[in-house]
Amino acid sequence: MNKLALLFLVLILVSCSSKKKQQTDNFTTVFETSNGTETATYEQTIGFYSDLAETYPEISIQAIGETDSGKPLHIVTLNSNNEFNFEAIRKNGKRILLINNGIHPGESDGIDATMLLFRDIVQGKINLPKQTVLVTIPIYNVGGSLNRNSTTRTNQNGPKSYGFRGNARNFDLNRDFIKSDTKNARTFAEIFHLVKPDVFIDNHVSNGADYQYTLTHLFTQHDKLGGSLGDFLHTKMMPQLEQKLQDKNWDITPYVNVFNRTPEKGFSQFMDSPRYSTGYTTLWNTLGMMVETHMLKPYKQRVEGTYELMKSMIEITESEGDEISNLRANAVQELQKNSTYPIQWSIDTTQTTTLQFKGFEGNMIDSDVTDSQRLKYDSTKPFTKEIRYSNYMKSTLEVDVPKAYVIPKNWWTVIDLLKLNAVEMTPFKNDTTLIVKSYKIISYDTRKQAYEGHYQHYNVELDHTEEEVTFTKGDYLVLTNQNAFRYLIETLEPQAPDSFFIWNFFDTILQQKEGFSPYVWEDKAKLILEQNPELNKEFNIKKTNDQEFANNWYAQLDWLHKQSEHYEKAHLQYPVYRLFK
Repeated sequence: MNKLALLFLVLILVSCSSKKKQQTDNFTTVFETSNGTETATYEQTIGFYSDLAETYPEISIQAIGETDSGKPLHIVTLNSNNEFNFEAIRKNGKRILLINNGIHPGESDGIDATMLLFRDIVQGKINLPKQTVLVTIPIYNVGGSLNRNSTTRTNQNGPKSYGFRGNARNFDLNRDFIKSDTKNARTFAEIFHLVKPDVFIDNHVSNGADYQYTLTHLFTQHDKLGGSLGDFLHTKMMPQLEQKLQDKNWDITPYVNVFNRTPEKGFSQFMDSPRYSTGYTTLWNTLGMMVETHMLKPYKQRVEGTYELMKSMIEITESEGDEISNLRANAVQELQKNSTYPIQWSIDTTQTTTLQFKGFEGNMIDSDVTDSQRLKYDSTKPFTKEIRYSNYMKSTLEVDVPKAYVIPKNWWTVIDLLKLNAVEMTPFKNDTTLIVKSYKIISYDTRKQAYEGHYQHYNVELDHTEEEVTFTKGDYLVLTNQNAFRYLIETLEPQAPDSFFIWNFFDTILQQKEGFSPYVWEDKAKLILEQNPELNKEFNIKKTNDQEFANNWYAQLDWLHKQSEHYEKAHLQYPVYRLFK
């Protein structure tokens, strides 16, 4: 090749490279080029952040773990001093704000808003936060994002196409943070315990009532978060966010928790139990909230509102950072001052908040479809009315906090999840006998319809006993005096609403493995009654007082079997034990 041809080739390559660089540096998103009508695909989103990270040293993108789709999750980190080691970030005294997007990929507002946010920060359109590090999971539900369509968000006003709510195995990932049936949830736990965020935002779009607001917020319930941290969330962080958005002409209201009725009669705060993202992050004393934009507002408006909300939350995290750090550092110790821990909640009807609510008139009118009544909103009739908001909760069941739990190594599915969640556990080096508190399952109900791959239990009743139990080498002692304090109680106490028992992890104890043949047991039962006068007396009293029992010969034999040495100890015996000394 002669020198002229070589020079010409170099010029072409430089020109192409310069052109590509110029296009990359522009970082215009699909949302913007479509004038706010479209959302980026999974490939476009990851490509955008990869290019951003190549161009700006303040940004890093990292692939972590697996998802059910076969593709990894990513985290994108924005730090003013270009430090991306999270242990070093924490040592430097910075706060970390984690933003989760695309848990329901049809609710794509946060995906596009966060792309704009990160770009505008590194390009100087927004002040670069000095003491707050931003981390985002660009699209959490990768499989759902790849399953694009334009029809499944029946109630939603744009974008033109979007992902599907279910993941690659059709799980709703916002019900999977405790049971962790998906690779997505297991990788989220890995990310969460790597990042250890101080503040958490999960971006969503609502279904429900119609009203004037584009933005609604769903902060974790402040009584459940508890203590000084709950007070800060309720009296400082939430009012500041509302005020900042109001100053920008972005009105916001609490999430409108009603179904097929108008909000005028009032509504209650949503209780985010640990199966949900903000319920899970609360277990680690992270200040969490969901953003719920309104489904009927134009897509462009919803994305812009989400963008402004995240900007405001960054400002709050910057200005209140020292207090946030101090409150979180003391949260576990503050909780452990109490000898009991609340695991079930209900609305406190003695306390309410009055909202100046901006809604639309709604009425029940005759339906042209069902020949019944249907709800109809009239957006030409806006109103501002005082609405009762029930945002105080009271505990309805508390448990004594043990010094430790003891978990036999046999229950490896539970132990694996504890390890995944950075729970500190010590295996016994030798067989060990301890005096422990034990639970026996007395009664429970079970859902008759499948819910996220499970048939959950509820209305669990327990019998409490103290007994001497010998544990074998390799069984685990799990002290509650650790950062996983909340997580342990909420997952290991059977009556907690998202406990491992509720989610069927211990169902094998519910089935009796050995029984009896009535014609054989009848003779043995007679001998037992003859040899045990007190048991005979109790048996006769039960037959006298319980007519159903008296008329059921098999129930009588079964009752006697359960009083005998032949009845298996494992049946209904909860295999996690509580240690108080």
